[in-house]
Amino acid sequence: MGSSKKKVVIVGGGFGGLSAAKSLGNTEFEVTIIDKNNHHLFQPLLYQVATAALSPGDIAQPIRTELRSYKNINVVYEEVMDVKKDRNKLILTDGEIEYDYLIMAPGATPNYYGNDQWQEYAIGLKDLNDAISIRERVLKSFEKAEHNIINNQPFKHLTTFVIVGGGPTGVELAGSISEISRKTILKDFKRIDDKEIKITLLDGADRLLNSYKKSLSEYTLKSLEKMGVEVKLNTFVENIDEDGVYTSGGKIESSNIIWAAGNKAAPLIEKLNTDVDKMGRVKVNPDLSIPDHDNIFVIGDASYLVDPNGVEVPGVAQGAIQGGQFVAKLLQKKIEKGKYFTYFDKGNMATIGRAKAVAEIAGMKIKGISAWLIWGLIHIFFLIDFRNRLKVMLEWFWYYVTFKPGASLILDNKGGSEKED
Repeated sequence: MGSSKKKVVIVGGGFGGLSAAKSLGNTEFEVTIIDKNNHHLFQPLLYQVATAALSPGDIAQPIRTELRSYKNINVVYEEVMDVKKDRNKLILTDGEIEYDYLIMAPGATPNYYGNDQWQEYAIGLKDLNDAISIRERVLKSFEKAEHNIINNQPFKHLTTFVIVGGGPTGVELAGSISEISRKTILKDFKRIDDKEIKITLLDGADRLLNSYKKSLSEYTLKSLEKMGVEVKLNTFVENIDEDGVYTSGGKIESSNIIWAAGNKAAPLIEKLNTDVDKMGRVKVNPDLSIPDHDNIFVIGDASYLVDPNGVEVPGVAQGAIQGGQFVAKLLQKKIEKGKYFTYFDKGNMATIGRAKAVAEIAGMKIKGISAWLIWGLIHIFFLIDFRNRLKVMLEWFWYYVTFKPGASLILDNKGGSEKED
């Protein structure tokens, strides 16, 4: 006989999906979580893997390990190919699965705004493969630059780094690349001069961290400039190719271009065939369900909602976590049907560099080492297990004192694919 339990299927093992799964753990539901990756990723620290400060295993944990204590949760390592809404069924790469309730939390991908051909030259930063690709491209560039200097060949395009996008990810990458290239990697390359390293951060807006208070944006700009980062505001990208970036202010020759200029909902969301915004996010109902299907919910980066307080739910970890918890409570009838989801803003934070960060918490504007310490403690607290928290804390302390890198390894030594198997 089949199980009489209601089946909840969750697509995505990120913050939202994992939050929903844990909230439904050891309940009367039969829960299945599906992800094309076998691990949960702590995305806020991806840039530290990309800049060789941390190793991939420091910020990732197998989903099965995270959920092993919940007897009613199954984990499926598969990719969802289609959603059959009227049949309550998902089509997987190998087979299919039925559901009574569906929670979609597939996340987001980099948004190249109709210029997907740029992706070949400008890597986005959304998963571990991206982080490893950036890390190895940076390390290989220094190796090639040293080789070219010895052989009297052009090399400046190899020591020029361009980050597109002045939001938190772009700021964190610019500051981290500046520090790690000048104060860490450069010590191992005797022929490359500090003056030959150029880091440029581009943004089309008139200030960095546009969603933060203006004073914090100004502090961020001054801090990055002191670190040797050239910040170009009101500058738009017109084209990107193998030679570099073509902007409204001229061309920048570079072999190291990183895209941090925005995201769009994962392509799987298109399979829901429902109303979306310009970034592909589903315009969900106030309870996070989709129009005409009150058993299908979309949370996290893939949903668009302005809550009853007039706050647009941001595509950040807290938005996804709170959304997952809300839907789980709704299914368990711990909150009334028809209750509206309300986002609780716990603040914004962005790190700039060593002992430099900005934060907005409970109306307070914090900057400098105080913000950096708060940022570090909060991120360590949210890491997935004690081993990771302790290891990351020790890594950061070691890096802070010595400026020695944690993971400056090139795993692809053939110069072909930039990705790690």
